[in-house]
Amino acid sequence: MDHTRRLVTPVKPVKAKPVAPVGTDRPLDPYLPTSGNRGYRVSRYELELTYKVASNRLAGRATIIATTTDVRGKYALDLVDTMRVSKVSVNGARPAKYTHRDGKLTVTPAQKIPAGAVLTVTVQYAGTPSPRHSVWGDVGWEELEEGSLVASQPNGAPSWFPCDDHPGSKATYRITLTTDSPFHAVANGTLLKKTTKASQTTWVYEQPEPMATYLATVQIGQYEARTVSPAPVPIVAVHPPRLRESFDVDFARQPQMMEVFGRLFGPYPFAHYTALVTDDDLEIPIEAQGLSIFGANHCDGRRREERLVAHELAHQWFGNSLTLERWRDIWLHEGFACYAEWLWAENSGGRSAHVLAAEAHRGLARKPQDIVLGDPGPKDMFDDRIYKRGALTLHALRRHLGDDRFFTLLRTWTAEHRHSNVTTEQFTGLAARFTDTSLRPLWDAWLHEPALPALPH
Repeated sequence: MDHTRRLVTPVKPVKAKPVAPVGTDRPLDPYLPTSGNRGYRVSRYELELTYKVASNRLAGRATIIATTTDVRGKYALDLVDTMRVSKVSVNGARPAKYTHRDGKLTVTPAQKIPAGAVLTVTVQYAGTPSPRHSVWGDVGWEELEEGSLVASQPNGAPSWFPCDDHPGSKATYRITLTTDSPFHAVANGTLLKKTTKASQTTWVYEQPEPMATYLATVQIGQYEARTVSPAPVPIVAVHPPRLRESFDVDFARQPQMMEVFGRLFGPYPFAHYTALVTDDDLEIPIEAQGLSIFGANHCDGRRREERLVAHELAHQWFGNSLTLERWRDIWLHEGFACYAEWLWAENSGGRSAHVLAAEAHRGLARKPQDIVLGDPGPKDMFDDRIYKRGALTLHALRRHLGDDRFFTLLRTWTAEHRHSNVTTEQFTGLAARFTDTSLRPLWDAWLHEPALPALPH
């Protein structure tokens, strides 16, 4: 595996377009109109972080390697105002001019950069990280009793590093984290190196597959780490020592899940998988690329939350490898992961997906039917009805196509769009290749109308 720096190969500069002022750019996504930026495409982040647990102090040096898409006088990055920027440079030149306000770090290169050229921005910053308050709750870097966690979906990444915070902006990462030696640090990707000097330990992780900013994470705690299964995919357990026995009960069937999902969805898309349990309780598990984060309350030795274990594992295919291009298509993540819960039950001696679908359908019928699955609006995009109705949509499609064609469709979907961004239109277009009859009535009823359709027999 090549862990060297991956620069974007410059292409021949095209005819310069008029310079676009940053402030007049139209939003990349109306659901999060202030997130994401135009004028460049990031290919790589190299983050060098130092975190002091006792004082909750984060210092960082971020190198963002990108390719310009047009000529402009300024380029913006997303970074919360609580992170204080001390120095910015562009393409290795002397310090560049910048402004930092309202969650935007706006950088002015000394000279215009041609379209299609390399744009490398290095930012030094520090501050006391805290989650961003949003209509979806607190998102981003959060201090724990002993350590920290990161839960960035959908717009929490700028709480700890400068970035182009949009799911369509996927890049490779190297995350270097120095923290107090008693603590174990986990980030996305493969651990390349761990060195201890005096009272601090430095951890270096490489994430070679493209990753959306909201899936980038750092987890720090008094953890032990061990490989619990070498095959079919290496699975690593990270948890407080006190939870070891409970973990071995609650997460025991992950290797079987990996086998079932690999058969149904196609090959697991990353080199390994980590299930991490914090010492604190969490309301819901946290999705990240290559790993999932659960609260101590999800690990009680009674296997009561196994559906969540399946749900989070399924996100590695649907959400991490295949990532939505726009937030309105959130059902492509949550509907698929919810349906994976039912598929796991069906394939592990539990109730059939059809029985679970009927139960979910009865539950939705009792709730307000005022959400359009294909465009729920930002306030409701994480509503539980999106999860359940999304799963029911897939079940309706499965009943229409039959098992052979349905699961071939899913494997084709994950193969053709591996490590890229996807839209609902791409999925419905692909599904059309698996039937001679029109799927338009199914999509109209399930995706575009608020009324709940009848469940197919």
